[in-house]
Amino acid sequence: MTNLKVIKDALVAVTDRVYHYHAPDNAVPAYIVWAEDSADDFLADNSHVEILMSGTIDLYTLQENDPLFVKVVEALNSIPCAWYLNSTQYEEDTKLIHYEWVFQV
Repeated sequence: MTNLKVIKDALVAVTDRVYHYHAPDNAVPAYIVWAEDSADDFLADNSHVEILMSGTIDLYTLQENDPLFVKVVEALNSIPCAWYLNSTQYEEDTKLIHYEWVFQV
């Protein structure tokens, strides 16, 4: 999945606390979790001519205005992908600020 490697490489350049699908129980904030969750391929002549993968990137942090937020945005802008910020949430139970981006590559 070369397209997904682009996402992983961009995120790992931001921080070494990057996890695929889920973070370990002992993960220390701030950290990033990313996962692919769907495809929307272009079909022609009964073949998948172009493969488009979609997924989410989640930043979990304890810090308001965490510089990692800007670094994730810059990383996404530096690679050939479409993306948007889908939500910002405050997780009451963990006291974490949770940013979620949706990407397509």
